[in-house]
Amino acid sequence: MEALKTIRSAKAKKWMVIYTRARWEKKVEQVLIENHFEAYCPVKRVEKQWADRKKVVDIPLFTSYVFVRLSPVEEFKVRQVYGVINFIYYQNKPAIIRDAVLEDIRKYLDICPDMETVGLQELASGDRVRIKDGIFCDKHGEVLKVEGKNIVMVIEHLGCVLLTKVNVNNISIIN
Repeated sequence: MEALKTIRSAKAKKWMVIYTRARWEKKVEQVLIENHFEAYCPVKRVEKQWADRKKVVDIPLFTSYVFVRLSPVEEFKVRQVYGVINFIYYQNKPAIIRDAVLEDIRKYLDICPDMETVGLQELASGDRVRIKDGIFCDKHGEVLKVEGKNIVMVIEHLGCVLLTKVNVNNISIIN
């Protein structure tokens, strides 16, 4: 009977997304793991340059988000963890993330560890961007418009203007 309860509780656990304080993602993940929750904060490796040195650091792929697998009765315990602000909601309920989505994130990070996320809402006409890969690798240009997951951009190259369509995952915003 006890084994049946354990199986039911394992099935009742779902991946949810919590919103954390700014730059507290890894700390919150560690505290959740120490409290016997299954937590995941996807990170990417980035080389940072300081005045006196370069260092490779792990930074969260999703700013202020941590994934946690739990049952509905455990939600209150997670809310009590210092650094957790709230759950991310969808249709007035905590958002549920399918296991396959998290597996895809893990797989993509293994294949492309320098992957970064760019939200479409962060891109606007006139933004300066750099292409990260492909035939126009490291070319800079200006966003003309956003079309779904692609952008139409102008690349000023060799005294002429090239117009190209680039997937949003293949660009980085230039500050």
